[in-house]
Amino acid sequence: MINKIATALNISAKQVQAVLDLFEDGGTIPFIARYRKEKTGGLDEVIISKIKELQKEFEALEARRAFILKSIEDQGKLTPALKSKIEKAEKLTELEDIYLPFKPKRKTRASIAKEKGLEPLAKKIFTQEQFDLANFADSFINSEKGVNNQEEALAGARDIIAEWISEEADIRNSLRRMFKNKCIIQSKIISFKKEEKDAQIFKDYFDYSELLKKIPSHRFLAILRGANAGILRIKIRPEEEDALNILERKFLKNNNDCTAEVKVAVRDAYKRMLLPSLETEVKNEAKKIADKEAINVFAQNLKEILLAAPLGQKRVLAIDPGFRTGCKVVCLDEQGNLLENTTIYPHNNNPQPAMQTLVHLCKKHQIENIAIGNGTAGKETRTMVNQIDELKQIPSIMISENGASIYSASEIAREEFPELDLTVRGAISIGRRLQDPLAEL
Repeated sequence: MINKIATALNISAKQVQAVLDLFEDGGTIPFIARYRKEKTGGLDEVIISKIKELQKEFEALEARRAFILKSIEDQGKLTPALKSKIEKAEKLTELEDIYLPFKPKRKTRASIAKEKGLEPLAKKIFTQEQFDLANFADSFINSEKGVNNQEEALAGARDIIAEWISEEADIRNSLRRMFKNKCIIQSKIISFKKEEKDAQIFKDYFDYSELLKKIPSHRFLAILRGANAGILRIKIRPEEEDALNILERKFLKNNNDCTAEVKVAVRDAYKRMLLPSLETEVKNEAKKIADKEAINVFAQNLKEILLAAPLGQKRVLAIDPGFRTGCKVVCLDEQGNLLENTTIYPHNNNPQPAMQTLVHLCKKHQIENIAIGNGTAGKETRTMVNQIDELKQIPSIMISENGASIYSASEIAREEFPELDLTVRGAISIGRRLQDPLAEL
């Protein structure tokens, strides 16, 4: 484990061992990064965090490996070659592929066929040798076991062969690689009326398709949200014939009656077992990558907002814009304390009273800057403010509203402003974000 982590992170095994020892002694990431540089060789918190992450992954892999070895050994099927293969597996998916044929199963079509005594027929067909298939299949007809005719015998054999094909580790890996490179994500609207409000959010994806490996994370996550909301139906898969070609090249060895049966089993194995399993796997992996990218984008955006230059100790008039419910206006002193609040309606048929109120408030409280939320009606409100001659000397600045409504309904906001409506609290937050974004956010 230590050598693998060291190689993955391009550091020495000695550094990895030191970090793991410090974790074992109860050290935290900030503590180790700050106060134990002499032991770790100056590793920063990012590398130390990755060591912890890789340790957890490795331990989970080893725990699963031990379980699989014991499970197969208890079944009496653990050969030296199989044991060696399990011990060399370096990924969880690789381990699971090896374990799949030995995994205890619920009752399947293949297990039912085996109970009917059709496994010898399946084995004979799978060889694809030339023999009298019809006559051999007839020998398995047994009404007591539920095999009433030749077709039922062949269908049961095909079910067994399909399960064998789906459990082949090598073929799953080949398909997995192909899925990774050639999968297309398709989304279609289900039964919602297209004009319904909830559906309109996802209108760009009512009939959409794109190569999965090229789709941006925000678009992929939007499609998933539409599917989770029951508005979109999604499929993530390559062209069917591309997948079937890989399977047929692997399993079709001849050109006779048996080969025709195996061909049917190949298609059944893909559509009924391999496709659903690999589609889920690919979707989960894509979501994991998209989540990581989205978090990085959000983190970068938040960092830029937090590190925006503070306005300093200046009096601010802040406006939380709105059309129907009006604009909430607050006046703040140099320390961000509330001086006065009111509501104006500049977007109705008569904006003059609203404009006069703003002029009055700015003069009364000696306002030095105007902060305007960038949400609904934000641009229209700023245009209105910039049209007021008396306010043209006062800079107006658009401020991000992200999270203001969540803050306004929070316990900390209620504690500071118990008597104020939450819309007024949101406006105060917008003004304070202009004065000092880091302190407010």
